Amino acid sequence: MFMYYSIEYHFASEFSRFRRPWDMQKSNSSMHTACRRMEAGEASYLVGKTGVEIALECIQEITGEVPSCPPGENCMRSPDYWCGWAVSFYHWYSGRPYREIFTALPYPDLLDLYPTLHEADITKFVDIAEHRIRKHFPETNLRRLRDAYGCSQQELSRLSGVSLRSIQMYEQRRKDINKAQAETLLRLSKVLGCSMEQLMEH
Repeated sequence: MFMYYSIEYHFASEFSRFRRPWDMQKSNSSMHTACRRMEAGEASYLVGKTGVEIALECIQEITGEVPSCPPGENCMRSPDYWCGWAVSFYHWYSGRPYREIFTALPYPDLLDLYPTLHEADITKFVDIAEHRIRKHFPETNLRRLRDAYGCSQQELSRLSGVSLRSIQMYEQRRKDINKAQAETLLRLSKVLGCSMEQLMEH
């Protein structure tokens, strides 16, 4: 499930410093801990915390500072709200990690899409996000090895016993092959003449 609201902090002159944590340079990791926990389906983040609590945690971890003013909820559909909603929808739709989404589609670029897309069907944003992902991450290891072997997706499905849909989703990065069952990886690796590890993305 994804959030349909955004949390904005009213810090007066400090507001701009905390509003977009993705722009902060003090972070030592490419993705905040909360994002990793949400991707992993950790219940304490999916249903156990409010948006305000998560936002405060992000700000404190990234900046090392505690906001000086108490936070407040703002449920109006601002550009920031739309960006958060669109990215959350795409994460849910595609299963792609937030890390990959923000690498291919940085936050300033998301804001640039707001004027033309905020009233459009969400599938328009999905199409743009898919294009940016494919451009930034041109091919998966599975696709590269399948091409080298010289077989189609249908042939690989028939030879391995792995469903065609799964192969398509792995190659489109809509499913994370790193989370595939060992049996699936073993079947694919036997057909393609590679190790299971070579199929995984790093």
